[in-house]
Amino acid sequence: MKGSHSMENRYKVCVYAICKNEAQFVDRWMDSMNEADMIIVTDTGSTDDTVEKLRARGALVFEDEIKPWRFDAARNASLSHVPEDADICVCTDLDEVLNTGWRQHLEQAWTDTATNGKYLYNWSLKPDGTPDIQFTYFKVHSRKDYKWVCPVHECISYIGSGVPQVVFIEGMVLNHYPDPSKSRGSYLPLLELAVQEDPENDRMAYYLGREYMYHERWQECINTLTQYLKLKTATWKEERSAAMRWVAKSCCGLKQYKEAVRWYFRAIAEAPHMREPYVELARAAYEQADWPMVFCMTDQALQIKQKSLSYVTMGYAWDQTPYDLASLACYYLGMYSKALEYAREAARLAPDDTRILNNLHLIESRVNQA
Repeated sequence: MKGSHSMENRYKVCVYAICKNEAQFVDRWMDSMNEADMIIVTDTGSTDDTVEKLRARGALVFEDEIKPWRFDAARNASLSHVPEDADICVCTDLDEVLNTGWRQHLEQAWTDTATNGKYLYNWSLKPDGTPDIQFTYFKVHSRKDYKWVCPVHECISYIGSGVPQVVFIEGMVLNHYPDPSKSRGSYLPLLELAVQEDPENDRMAYYLGREYMYHERWQECINTLTQYLKLKTATWKEERSAAMRWVAKSCCGLKQYKEAVRWYFRAIAEAPHMREPYVELARAAYEQADWPMVFCMTDQALQIKQKSLSYVTMGYAWDQTPYDLASLACYYLGMYSKALEYAREAARLAPDDTRILNNLHLIESRVNQA
């Protein structure tokens, strides 16, 4: 499949993917990926017309059964179908969309010695299309230097000679449109398997602990992530901070507010440049009507103006949430002018939020009475 791109392209670019029962996404995905020279898909057992629709749109489709199911095995099967002469492999899923013009950004960033490309990934978007959960992604790579590892939350592992050469692809943005009907039921058993296979793998231990949190298995989250924090390889400060945040959230789930505060402060100390732990502590303090804590944490959070360039950023740390919490704290602390300032900013960022607008009017009335 030849994409509609300029003759100035220097590299042979192949998009590859795995899929199962994703017919609804085929047209949008193919439209997005058509700047590539080839589009190769490995179907792992669709019972709808995904395969037929992909072939009709020009994708080269292979049908492979992966038993027992593991995402790394599926990705490696998919990669094996990519021609050996491909220069750059771009791995995506069918519920993802690359912004138009991505090929040009990729060509500009790539070099003859590059092995891996990183780019901006919007894991979820708000209803107005602005980023919600956002981080840097890694699924662009040279053809022969990588294999996929880990049963779930799989990643590429360098198997080339020498040192991997990573470039950042400025302007290349991948947007994810999560399918709410898709179950993540396989994630927990696969993560438990991954930790059994390699107890020293800090990445898998972190994801397992986080998965327990998603399932509200609070004590198992706490146990797993405290073990993760003891691993010698668990040195990435932003991820360590995130692990501490999930322990804190689990403490909240167990109604252990003081213990949660202790863990949130540890998370802040680990990555003081990130807004997320401040805002999450402010939200926990709000539930306790601990207004001095809410004010202190939101005040600190709003002094941070730069999102992390290397770790997950959460929408609630960068939208109206910290301003809204700050306005409430200031109001209950009798700082009405300051409350009004924050409430106006919250309303500017969320003009359709009835509760925030009502709060703004209430605070305005209180200030006018003073």
